[in-house]
Amino acid sequence: MKTMKYNKFIKIWLVTGCVLLFFQIFIGGITRITGSGLSITKWEIVTGTLPPLSEAEWDKEYALYQNTPQYEKINNGLSMSKFKFIYFWEYFHRLWARLMGIIFLIPLIFFVIKKWVDKWLLIRLAYVFFCALLAAVFGWIMVASGLINRPWVNAYKLSLHLGIALLTYSVLLWTTFGVFEKSDWKVSNYKLRSLVRMLLIGIVIQIFFGAIVSGMRASLFYPSWPDMNGSFIPAIIFNPSAWNLDNIINYDQNTFMPALIHVLHRNWGYIVFGFGIFTSIRILQYPLRSHYYKWSIILIILLCLQVLLGILTLINSIGTIPVFYGVMHQAVAIFILSVILYLSFIFRYKQKPI
Repeated sequence: MKTMKYNKFIKIWLVTGCVLLFFQIFIGGITRITGSGLSITKWEIVTGTLPPLSEAEWDKEYALYQNTPQYEKINNGLSMSKFKFIYFWEYFHRLWARLMGIIFLIPLIFFVIKKWVDKWLLIRLAYVFFCALLAAVFGWIMVASGLINRPWVNAYKLSLHLGIALLTYSVLLWTTFGVFEKSDWKVSNYKLRSLVRMLLIGIVIQIFFGAIVSGMRASLFYPSWPDMNGSFIPAIIFNPSAWNLDNIINYDQNTFMPALIHVLHRNWGYIVFGFGIFTSIRILQYPLRSHYYKWSIILIILLCLQVLLGILTLINSIGTIPVFYGVMHQAVAIFILSVILYLSFIFRYKQKPI
């Protein structure tokens, strides 16, 4: 239970943290789509803070990259200038994470000394730090999975890494809501609370499916909409012999998993979109403050935008995944998650119904 009111410095710090985490995930999306994640083959927390500063150091980094499956199977003969481009995004992604650690930790020490934080906030920040550490560890596990046999990182490990990163963001955002909370935020309505919770579960599942699609680069297999290369469900899905563990694990050696994850992501997306619109309309039908109506309308706009971006990403994934559409598709997914988390926060109460 909170025991104090928090000053503006705590609030600014937490909002800054949420923004930094959002951009860390955003930069991670660029890193993933541009295939930059395997350009740095070592995980050096301290010495890796500085990029190569001389041509000799660049040659050394490039030589390490030349020993990776990605270089041998996909980027053989890659020019130094293009290597520097993909190196930049992976380096920037790691540097941003280091900067976040400093921006989080140093002010927190100051706030503790000043006694501006209570036990409630410290416990929740401990959850955030634990999730962030877990995301970093899984980040390296993910990268390591692409340095042995596959020319890309393992799609399932990538999905876990992104999932943990979004969990970190969600925990921090929920904590921030708690710090800003006012007494008149409380809304008790069992029906709306249930709808919003189901929508939250639905969007989490959809984001996970989307991460696997991205990790498998599955949009390259079916760059069409509303059909999938001429059919609503690819024929391989109906082949009983394709449903085996080997096809699921070695997804990059057959078309079964790219087809299956496409079917799941597209059709679950239709369900989440429809249910999200329905939930927003239901909120608008109740006698609530106009403040809550605004977020319902924003959710409707974001859901429509997300569908459009998903379609644009698909139909432009011919030979290569479009970076702009792909990254914006992920960014809007985070915005949708944020709005649903806020609605979950305000409808979590169980007091007398309104």
